[in-house]
Amino acid sequence: MLLSKGQKVDVTKGRNLSVLSLRFGWTSTVPAMQIDAACFVLSDRNRCEQDEDFVFYGNPSIHQGAIAHQQEANGSFQESIHIHLSKLPPTAAKLAFTVTIHEAEKHGFMMKNVAQLYVALIDPASNEELFRFNYGSDLDKETAIVAAELYRHNGEWKFNAIGSGFFGGLAALCTSFGLEVEEESAAPQQLPPPENKKVLSPIDLRKNLVQITLEKKQLSHLSARVGLVLDISGSMRHLYDDGTVQEVVERILAVACKFDDNGSLDVWVYDNEFSRLAPATEADFDNYVQKEILRNRHIHKFGYNDEPPVMKDVIRKYTKEEVSSLPVFLVFINDGGVSKTIKKVISESAVHPIFWQFVGIGYSDFSVLKKLDTMEGRIVDNANFIHIEDIASITDETLYNLLLNEFPQWIKAATEQRILRA
Repeated sequence: MLLSKGQKVDVTKGRNLSVLSLRFGWTSTVPAMQIDAACFVLSDRNRCEQDEDFVFYGNPSIHQGAIAHQQEANGSFQESIHIHLSKLPPTAAKLAFTVTIHEAEKHGFMMKNVAQLYVALIDPASNEELFRFNYGSDLDKETAIVAAELYRHNGEWKFNAIGSGFFGGLAALCTSFGLEVEEESAAPQQLPPPENKKVLSPIDLRKNLVQITLEKKQLSHLSARVGLVLDISGSMRHLYDDGTVQEVVERILAVACKFDDNGSLDVWVYDNEFSRLAPATEADFDNYVQKEILRNRHIHKFGYNDEPPVMKDVIRKYTKEEVSSLPVFLVFINDGGVSKTIKKVISESAVHPIFWQFVGIGYSDFSVLKKLDTMEGRIVDNANFIHIEDIASITDETLYNLLLNEFPQWIKAATEQRILRA
């Protein structure tokens, strides 16, 4: 079965599988270029909890043989990773499989120099190829790829075809998955950061992805103010407790860092009351949700939802308190049950330079938000809605493409209507 990017499929459900193999193939257009596959064992916090959770050619077997890396002489594929599912520790929530270029920055190598990238999931007992994912044709200057993931879901294992490119090579991926990268440590010897080069942090990786998305959508020249409104009604409690909301703040902050005129993210929270919070910045985003929201006694939390008051405060901030000619990109996170009265607020705000990007998370029907595009009586369509059932599992690349999908159309329409200056 040939998979497409972003597709998720069941692996063990309905199959008697205890051992799996992943085969990695590629073709290099530069003979001197060395390419390596690796696997990161991640906890439910989406990070490696110890150095031993990283398997690659320099550390070929971990967890008593639960995962083993092998370089192949086979002409059809270059490397393989073998997995004994029953031997994996119970803390292993996800396995992330990566492909990196060795010493890419030092030699000027990039993913555009690599072709025919694929990963195939094999049942080694029968040698049957269960799934194959071809990826990488859309990559250019990136030096590392998260190719795919295996993750636990309801007691079974699923496969996620990702194919997302990153800058900074293996060192950057190690950092993003929580491993400390030091020049003399064993893992980074494969790809030490070149002299005077900075190893990218997770926020830097996301900023690079945002930049790529902006360039694709011809928005890289644009400055804008970026805001985030977070639902903190009772049904959202578990997403605050498990770190999902903190991750959302960090992901949207990357947009603000590349997009915003001052590199900060304006933040609101609301249930049946609302609070305007201190902006999140690159200097203080770590643990932002705990510090500014959950430990803040002045914030009303986990009541019922009432959107219009916080929406009116957003409008007040950007049109009366801090007047500017810059557009506003406002991301609004909600898990369902939106008041129908938001339509009036959205309609009245159409004359202002504010674009509302609603993101529905979870499994509600979002009947009100689904009708935003068909609302009549507005000078421009100033709102969009996307539904993401599990926002923690979607890749950054996919998220940024979805978030910024309709914003360019609004920029064009608002400029034509003189809501924005040309």
